[in-house]
Amino acid sequence: MPLMESMECYFGACELDNMNDGKSAVVMFYIPDVGIRFKAPFAAVDRDHSDLASLLALLEFIDSNQKYFSNQTYQLYGDNLNVINQVNGRGTRRQEFDHLLEKAAGYRNKYRFSLEWVPSANNSANDLLLG
Repeated sequence: MPLMESMECYFGACELDNMNDGKSAVVMFYIPDVGIRFKAPFAAVDRDHSDLASLLALLEFIDSNQKYFSNQTYQLYGDNLNVINQVNGRGTRRQEFDHLLEKAAGYRNKYRFSLEWVPSANNSANDLLLG
């Protein structure tokens, strides 16, 4: 049986200088293999919140588009080590985000994905700011 290749996916968030309609950040993800780029304003309480929202937006997109992503494993990359450690169970969980972390855990049980840190300069989701 051939080894299954992982689909690389990138997620991240960027704080907005001026709050528009209460939105304090832009959540983003990028799936290079299928050319999907996403960004949306988000009302975040802090950077961890916006990065968790970005990760969940990516996972929800994969979940709702399984006809394009079936039989895939996923390699997810983000540049917020704090969030990655919390989702991977290696960091102290922030209680106020427990429901979001549980949602991410549910997606991990449903889909095969690994979650790794990349430096901001290597996070392809950040390229969205240029477009």
